[in-house]
Amino acid sequence: MKSQNSLEKAREWSENSYFSKESRQEIKDLLLAENSKEIEERFYKDLEFGTGGMRSILGQGLNRINTYTIRKATQAICFEILAQKSTSPSVCISYDSRIMSFELAQSAAEVFAGNGIKAYIYKHLNPVALLSFAIRHHHSQAGVMVTASHNPPEYNGYKVFWSDGAQVTPPNDQNIINNYNAINDFSTIKLLGFEEAVKLEMIAWIEDSVEELYYKAILSKMINPEFCQKNGGKLSIVYTPIHGAGLIPCSRALLDLGFTNVHVVKEQAQPDGRFPTVKSPNPENPSALKLAVDLMEKVNADIVMGSDPDTDRLGVALKHNGQTQYLTGNQIGILKLHYILSELKSQHKLVGENYVVKSIVTTPLLDTIAKSYGVEIYNTLTGFKWICGKMNELEKTSPQKNFLFATEESFGYLCHNFARDKDGVSSVSQMAEVTLFYKNQGLNLIQALDKIYEEFGFSREDLLSLDYFGIEGQEKISRIMSKFRNLGDKAILSHELLKKLDYSVGIEGLPKSNVLGFIFEDGNQVYLRPSGTEPKIKFYIMIQEKNGSLQEKKLNAEIKANAFLEYFKTESEKA
Repeated sequence: MKSQNSLEKAREWSENSYFSKESRQEIKDLLLAENSKEIEERFYKDLEFGTGGMRSILGQGLNRINTYTIRKATQAICFEILAQKSTSPSVCISYDSRIMSFELAQSAAEVFAGNGIKAYIYKHLNPVALLSFAIRHHHSQAGVMVTASHNPPEYNGYKVFWSDGAQVTPPNDQNIINNYNAINDFSTIKLLGFEEAVKLEMIAWIEDSVEELYYKAILSKMINPEFCQKNGGKLSIVYTPIHGAGLIPCSRALLDLGFTNVHVVKEQAQPDGRFPTVKSPNPENPSALKLAVDLMEKVNADIVMGSDPDTDRLGVALKHNGQTQYLTGNQIGILKLHYILSELKSQHKLVGENYVVKSIVTTPLLDTIAKSYGVEIYNTLTGFKWICGKMNELEKTSPQKNFLFATEESFGYLCHNFARDKDGVSSVSQMAEVTLFYKNQGLNLIQALDKIYEEFGFSREDLLSLDYFGIEGQEKISRIMSKFRNLGDKAILSHELLKKLDYSVGIEGLPKSNVLGFIFEDGNQVYLRPSGTEPKIKFYIMIQEKNGSLQEKKLNAEIKANAFLEYFKTESEKA
């Protein structure tokens, strides 16, 4: 049978009574307008289910996020859960502020219920960490977070979590992908209407008590809670959830720890999937924190903190010498880890076997700091699913080891073991604690970083991100990786090469991944990694300077970083 083209698929959708009248009409309108480009975009392929879930533009059609593609993805998860043959299987569901997030969460719940899998769903939007916590609390087989993270407002999607509370990993992820690709008829998907499923107790609201347990759990992992309760009002904080799910949980976590002097950016306080005040709701970008910085200047606050729609990332800004400074994800991680270790040591609580986890593309200064305190550090592939996978592995194989902290350079942190993904809520309260600690010494966070650099050496991290779109772009990225993979040089820009790491063959006990690492004799490192979700290749430049004054270290690091950036950019263009 010959395969259908996009136009035929669109006509079939517009005439199929399985889809709602509104859904069919949206496609009919495109057909009537003869909008061939949009028809092609929506029907040239089925929406892809990736290793962690899926995300795309909202709209009707096979290659869009809508009720029907969410149902299909959920059915694929059901097949994998049912294959485990668990008795009384269950899942947990949460959702953020994006357009249709709650409706899509309901659709997922209906499919789980239709397959005999009980669905626990939050009554209101909640961050990733509270989903992970609920999965572990209910001993569920899986979980779904309806979100498109910090993508533009026209996007939605969802992340898939497994029974450990972490994002799904092999072999379950590939099994789900195979299940998804095998579903060709939407009408075969099992459904149980939401209200009926609630009556039959196949869908249940997650109790408020679960949230209370989460807040108590993260409070128990703060280092100096008594100090914060006594002095928290002295720290002036500006916080913005950037229209996402963070307002209530982050405000609550700060208040629990004693931080009462919190100014919320009113224009960005309420959940709004249109994200009307920003181009992108990503706290990694200074532009997303502009209103918060404006408020900081108005109220003379000590720190700005912002979280993304699903509240798993933390961005930080502050004033230093009259200038606004935006901390990098690496710098936030350095401040947090050093604070945890130095304070636990001063309290004589750094006893037994302790460990930290980070990704390979996160600053090696964290390795230096951890080792100086006698703490073991593990490096994983990029992504918190691998970081948390290592935590789960150690929980089973080395239960005597105590987890302290996990981080990756892309503004993700975890300071407790009650969830298995990056947690923006506890990150906000912990960052407030760190800031108050240094303020009490007359230091801001930039000055605190300089103290750490004086003791452990200076590190500078830069990211080069090159975009290459379409099929040609994919081929270009492949050529770039091949070029550097086959690089025979023993040095790059006079930096003697100690070793080249090719993770595509599976090294250091890590799963195979299309990543290259260059480790130099002088301690500098460069990693190359094509993005798994976007048409780009990333170069992570990590410079380590240990000689000279701090000012000289900073200057030398800047020169070396800029040279590396120019070299990799130029050589990539030649590929």
